Amino acid sequence: MSGRLSREKINYLSRQILSVLEKDDLVDFLDDPNEIRLIIVKSIEEEMKLYEALDRKAIDKIQSQKKAIEEGSREWEILYRKYYNDELAKLGKFSD
Repeated sequence: MSGRLSREKINYLSRQILSVLEKDDLVDFLDDPNEIRLIIVKSIEEEMKLYEALDRKAIDKIQSQKKAIEEGSREWEILYRKYYNDELAKLGKFSD
């Protein structure tokens, strides 16, 4: 269920975030804007890795069931969402 962001998309997002921050009069940069953009890139990549790990844990739990559950079935989707949300809850994050 998690989607991978390409390097290009991550770079695009980081430039968009930086642009919004640069336009905000309440934000002052204490470092080179490109260095800040690189920190934004790293943050996005780390967050994506976290959600990919949650995805993997949810899928592993489904696959460990005694009964085989077909991927894409309603039961699989319900279990996936439950297990994924359980993992999010452990981290103090929420999902819709």
